[in-house]
Amino acid sequence: MQEAFSVTLDWQNGYEFLVDFEQEGVPPLRTDEGPPLGAGSGPTPTRLLAAAVGNCMSASLRYCLGHAKINLLDLKTHVEGTIVRNEQGRLRVGSLTVHLEPMVAPEDRDRVAECIEGFEDFCTVGQSVRQGIDLEVEVTPGSRVVAAQSDAAGG
Repeated sequence: MQEAFSVTLDWQNGYEFLVDFEQEGVPPLRTDEGPPLGAGSGPTPTRLLAAAVGNCMSASLRYCLGHAKINLLDLKTHVEGTIVRNEQGRLRVGSLTVHLEPMVAPEDRDRVAECIEGFEDFCTVGQSVRQGIDLEVEVTPGSRVVAAQSDAAGG
């Protein structure tokens, strides 16, 4: 099975982009780099990656608990990451640690262990990051005509 998806990013200014997830009813999300590059007006790509892994792990645990008929009362997920420099001195995500804290009824606590053993395997994003994702990049200089933006107020 292969399911295609896409997102579109529209550059605003500086390092700020509007991300269109191309999903009905899902509003665009503003992203930006933090200072000194950007203004920090939205999450950085690194934080989006951490959120994607954390969300996927949370959803996978939720799925497993539901499948086991364990009533999930609450779930808090916290993701911690590190940024490191590679051999060429370029910044990379060095690690992500996902902390999940599910709350279930006392009578279900012993059964949660069954889900903890295997839920990660259902996380598309987490497992893809662990295995490495095939990434191809194409740059096609565009010939679209874009209205020039003036730096002057009102211009």
